[in-house]
Amino acid sequence: MPVTDEAIDKIKAMIVNGELLPGTRLPKEADLAERLGLSRSSLREAVKALSLIRVLDVRQGDGTYVTSLAPNLLLDALGFVVEFHQDDTVMQFLEVRRILEPAATAMAARLMSDDEVAELGAILDRLGDEPTLDELIANDLEFHQRIAAGSGNTVLCSLLDGISAPTTRARIWRGVTEAGAVDQTRQQHQAILNAIAAHRSDLAASWAEIHVAGVEDWLRGTLGTAESILFPTP
Repeated sequence: MPVTDEAIDKIKAMIVNGELLPGTRLPKEADLAERLGLSRSSLREAVKALSLIRVLDVRQGDGTYVTSLAPNLLLDALGFVVEFHQDDTVMQFLEVRRILEPAATAMAARLMSDDEVAELGAILDRLGDEPTLDELIANDLEFHQRIAAGSGNTVLCSLLDGISAPTTRARIWRGVTEAGAVDQTRQQHQAILNAIAAHRSDLAASWAEIHVAGVEDWLRGTLGTAESILFPTP
């Protein structure tokens, strides 16, 4: 095992077994390195790596702290990672979204208050009769983010937010190339909203699956001809 990986595992073990609690400061570098049987350089690399994935917070002039370890904080790194996937693995992200999105929408239908549903409707109402594609995509992202938040599950919300980035380009290109895609998106959004407002979790989940599956199905049939546009070579 590489030395840095060993250092990461040892720090992780201290957090998991409760020696280092969320919000606590790590011992001084020299003391911690000696305690773990590590060189200071390998410990430094491990701290750097753990800070990148939001496990540790390095505060200049103050020390290094364990973060809150809240799921939404740790899952922020997911969005960073998926941004690197610009090839046809976007299909896999769409497949995952098709699994998670209906579940989040069903939970939102059960939990969202009337005021929250009204706010969700206001998002759709902000679109004019002939929105630009940029406006439609921004509205789409906000609409689905609000539903995910309405699920009441911060882990699910963070996962959906993280995997939405690599599917955005596909949705944009679909809006440009497929006749009726914009109207279809608006109609499906309204159907999802109506099901949530009626607290019909089964119907809300079904419309959410249809909505995501539409993009997935379109992309499967388009990848061969649109690959150079969807996934340009740097």
